[in-house]
Amino acid sequence: MAGRPRTLSGWLRHAERLAPQPIVLGLDRVAEVWARLGSPRVAQRVFTVAGTNGKGSTATILAALLQAGGYRVGLYTSPHLLRYNERIRIAGAEVEDEALASAFARVEGARRGVPLTYFEFGTLAAFLLFAEAGLDAAVLEVGLGGRLDAVNLIDPDVALLTTVDLDHREWLGPDREAIGREKAGIFRRQRPALVGEADPPASVLAHARAIGAELWLRDRDFRFRDEGERWIWQGRRSGPLVLPPPALQAPPQRANAALALAALEAAGEEALLASEAPLRALPALRLRGRLERLAEEPEIVLDVAHNPQAARVLACWLERDAQPRTTFVLFGALREKDVAGMVAPLLPHVAEWHFCGLSRLSPRGLSAAEAYARARDLLGGRIAALHPDPGTAIRRLCASVPKDGRILAFGSFHLGEGLLAALESEGRRKRATGLPRTSVSPRS
Repeated sequence: MAGRPRTLSGWLRHAERLAPQPIVLGLDRVAEVWARLGSPRVAQRVFTVAGTNGKGSTATILAALLQAGGYRVGLYTSPHLLRYNERIRIAGAEVEDEALASAFARVEGARRGVPLTYFEFGTLAAFLLFAEAGLDAAVLEVGLGGRLDAVNLIDPDVALLTTVDLDHREWLGPDREAIGREKAGIFRRQRPALVGEADPPASVLAHARAIGAELWLRDRDFRFRDEGERWIWQGRRSGPLVLPPPALQAPPQRANAALALAALEAAGEEALLASEAPLRALPALRLRGRLERLAEEPEIVLDVAHNPQAARVLACWLERDAQPRTTFVLFGALREKDVAGMVAPLLPHVAEWHFCGLSRLSPRGLSAAEAYARARDLLGGRIAALHPDPGTAIRRLCASVPKDGRILAFGSFHLGEGLLAALESEGRRKRATGLPRTSVSPRS
């Protein structure tokens, strides 16, 4: 094309304009372009992670375990909070702008008019970068669903399914059975297919058996239990392992870590499990936007819980908090989300609700008034305020919330993006720290 972008930001703007809709599921278009790029092998071994919640955390944990074992690892996750580069990591480091721009240019050269979505365009660029990086392993997080997601273009050696709950119903189906069937589409015949929740939909198990996948189930093929500050993991052949808690917190993050450890066993990495790698990797994990404490006086905590299942676990954290504070919620969501389902679990724990608009950050973003309207009946007479965007909201809250209070920002990744940008521009954000070990981190 004439006048190709020269910078990463230019390429990202270009990618946003390619498809008529931001989400268009299907593998035909992306497979056509990948074939033109030569379909190179992305890594010696591929792990693919799908799920409603927990997939980003599980992918990050798995990549950290592999890296601690001495492997060269590529990690692909989405979405990002501040920089697109966060999505693509090689050997623990974000890919540089120049490398990304070069990969985008090659995808554009092979596209020849095929209308790729923003996610598909970036996914192909990530695959190219991984293929050229000499990776021992690639860990790929599915964007949406599984069966028709661009990540599923690559056959995984090991497939991981974290949880199945109601989210993205307009694309994946009306209930857990339909959604589970879509997510199980990452499973492959005669290859390990790991399920990380104790009560998966019957459709997940049926699909695995129908295609002849090697099914690994939590509480049957691997399990874990809490032992105070330590926890114990047991696999089919490996363990028991006595482990420190992951820095991303537990119990949901222990379930994610248990699934990642089982994936290593399923891949034949018993030696890595028996090494010091898990002991080194788990306490050192960091992942932005997962119960991330951003500032103090008042305390500001960001969590990208953006569906009812994640909100329920966030409410559990508030209920168990060993040092309770008066909590002021800052909430923002995308148009397709179940706002009432996210608000309801937190109602007993929140003093004030503050709704901020996301329409300036995403065409799918709700305005503050639209988000509030969806929650109004639930809120009753509770205090609520509306703000046009996350930056305005956090400035007003920081000026009004008492120093011993807590601002809990949750909802869309776009809320996190706006909040972090505002705090960093004002120099308020402290270095990210983990929350107390009693906390629960709810989401991928």
